[in-house]
Amino acid sequence: MARQDRMAGFLGDCVDQALGRGRADLVIKNARMLNVVTGELAPTDIAICGDRIVGTYDSYSGSREIDGGGLIAVPGFIDTHVHCESTMVSPAEFDACVLPRGTTTAICDPHEMCNVLGIEGLRYFLDSAEATALDLRVQLSSCVPATDLETSGARLDIGALVPYRHHPKVIGLAEFMNYPGIFAKEPAVMAKLAAFQGGHIDGHAPMLTGKELNAYLSCGIRNCHETTSLAEGQEKLRKGMQLLIREGSVCKDVLTLAPALTAETSSFCAFCTDDRNPLDIFEEGHLDHLIRLAIGEGVPVAHAYRAASWSAAQGFGLTDRGLIAPGKRADIVLLDDLESCAVHSVISGGRLVDEIDRTTRRGPAPIGLDSMKLAPVSAGDFAVKALGPTGPVIGIVSGQVVTTHLTMTLPYVRGERQPDIEQDVLKVAVLGRHGKNRNIGKGFVKGFGFRRGALASSVGHDSHNVCVVGADDGDMAIAVNHLIAIGGGFVVVCDGQVRGEMPLAMAGLMSLKPFAVVRDEILALRHVATTLGCTLAEPFLHLAFLPLPVIPHLKITDFGLVDVDHHCVIAA
Repeated sequence: MARQDRMAGFLGDCVDQALGRGRADLVIKNARMLNVVTGELAPTDIAICGDRIVGTYDSYSGSREIDGGGLIAVPGFIDTHVHCESTMVSPAEFDACVLPRGTTTAICDPHEMCNVLGIEGLRYFLDSAEATALDLRVQLSSCVPATDLETSGARLDIGALVPYRHHPKVIGLAEFMNYPGIFAKEPAVMAKLAAFQGGHIDGHAPMLTGKELNAYLSCGIRNCHETTSLAEGQEKLRKGMQLLIREGSVCKDVLTLAPALTAETSSFCAFCTDDRNPLDIFEEGHLDHLIRLAIGEGVPVAHAYRAASWSAAQGFGLTDRGLIAPGKRADIVLLDDLESCAVHSVISGGRLVDEIDRTTRRGPAPIGLDSMKLAPVSAGDFAVKALGPTGPVIGIVSGQVVTTHLTMTLPYVRGERQPDIEQDVLKVAVLGRHGKNRNIGKGFVKGFGFRRGALASSVGHDSHNVCVVGADDGDMAIAVNHLIAIGGGFVVVCDGQVRGEMPLAMAGLMSLKPFAVVRDEILALRHVATTLGCTLAEPFLHLAFLPLPVIPHLKITDFGLVDVDHHCVIAA
């Protein structure tokens, strides 16, 4: 009853301030506001009571006033699909990194942490979401493990997820990657989908088309962030699927999909980052970067901002935000320039972001500090036995997590296939790190470009086993053993020496350091990788996606090479 009384009192204050009976708590004076419903740009004051907008298209006075002269007000941006772990910083540091750039709501799927730590990882994110200044919402990870073709650190069945369905920070079921399980009507898969019917279910449907897409959508799945071609995006829109247009550090789809974002479809499109590291956020931006790209590709300004706010909110049932309008949450971005999305300042829940005291917002203590349960290895562990010189090779596609399934002839010595530097083919291995087995999956990959040394990572989507790629077995072993010693992260080795490292102590996924430090460490690692001859802009992110056996076409897990199209392990 006390809560109801407090709300009644707050609503009374909203009425008084909206009517101008007294000063509003906060007023943005003399701004121009972009209305993402009508597309008009009009001068107005914006009155705010607590965390709620109470007045627009009128003149107001406030207990506190912000001069909006020369500025343009747009609704706060909503990142519709992100894995905070993939920024390699804690949720608190993610908050500090993206909120000043206009991202006032982020919808995260903690399945990276959950695949390593299980329900402990989910609880960590729910507790973190209670402490962030931006509104961090959590999807319940649906695919832990993602498939039966790898070893994960944990397993979350429907019984583990349902108790959290009505948590105030939970929206619904996270990206449903296991579409082969849907088509096979696997009982565990169907149980998860059945439990969330009528609620929100996120999609993950790369290259699904025709009747398979129909079957996928018929299970109540609502959106997809894995669309990489215009024709694919248009088919999904025609079939009522919300198109989440992604631009991460590896997957860059805005330029391809921008033509799909039109006057007719902008209410069914939204933006997401999925996996974007602090260096790229610092250098280019977060959702502000995606908006700039879309407008630069000819998307009309109002449509781009509509997709970044109102359309995103509608698609996830967040009906209290996405517009600068009375009754909506006071998430407002003030811009110096509309077309370049030049962020001047941000208001989140009625508070100026620059004035939020983060020292009072204490999240949970770090977890997963002992997640590297992997015994040391030797160079001999990376031998690739084969019946002959010709066989499968993973082909990197720069800027995509999709890989090609190549067949190549490589040097063949004493029953073992070897890397071939002249053909840009290196050895790749994935080692189970969760203490459940001593699995090592081995194969070959083309496209990294370096001619010596090795790179190793404890970030390997989605089960996050150790992934190492190299030109020399000895360097590969040193890289893996050093990774174990530092508790996970990234390592560069060349000629028997560690040339660079970046510890990620929390579950082998996230740093304990501030995002600015992580940004600098990423920059240093990039430089070291280029000294080996690496030609990829994001070598560690490409490495991290090689073990993802739900993205076509050829991947590698601790079980071995995986033919994703046929959902099976094949010989190296």
